[in-house]
Amino acid sequence: MLSDHWPLLGLRLRTDRLELRLPSDEELADLGDVAAAGVHEPDRMPFLSGWTDVPPAQRARAVVQQHWLRRGTWSPADWALTLVVFDEGRPVGVQTVSAKGFAVTREVRTGSWLGLAHQGHGFGREMRAAVLHLAFSGLGAEEATSAAFTDNPASLAVSARLGYRPDGIQRDDVQGRPRVSQRLRLSRADWERADRPAVELGGLGPCLPEFGLAPLE
Repeated sequence: MLSDHWPLLGLRLRTDRLELRLPSDEELADLGDVAAAGVHEPDRMPFLSGWTDVPPAQRARAVVQQHWLRRGTWSPADWALTLVVFDEGRPVGVQTVSAKGFAVTREVRTGSWLGLAHQGHGFGREMRAAVLHLAFSGLGAEEATSAAFTDNPASLAVSARLGYRPDGIQRDDVQGRPRVSQRLRLSRADWERADRPAVELGGLGPCLPEFGLAPLE
């Protein structure tokens, strides 16, 4: 079976409404359709990279290629887990968790996007809570970081509810104009204190070496 060679295929994160996992090729195609239908309003850009600022077909293709790239370049020292978020069996967006030298630093970074039609339902908090549970409870992380533009109150509110604290700002050139991001940091202690959705984690044991961690005995 393919999962014998790529155990991450068996990893499952579940909240009350959502399931997060790696997609099949057909599900990846459906995710591309979600991206093609829109990820944000046309008058704003919530990402450092303008990957959404292209025609719908090109946007869908970029999503598919990015998933293939992340799998093909994976190593325990430098990994990015790009989980598809499913609501009632249908893909609605993506939640990533990534790290470099995780076995030493015990620090991860998260990022996400949701299809425009699926925003405003509280999915953002649930899907971030899921990967934070994976990071802290499953992998033994000590810190998690994230960032959002200062004019993105929805993302900043999700972070605040999950216990993140401000961690400075950064300025970037985005489409030829300066944009300011609020960096955010979540410690293990703050994660443990925060009110967060319940998360069920399955299939992690065989995956631990993929994250640079010792397998379960």
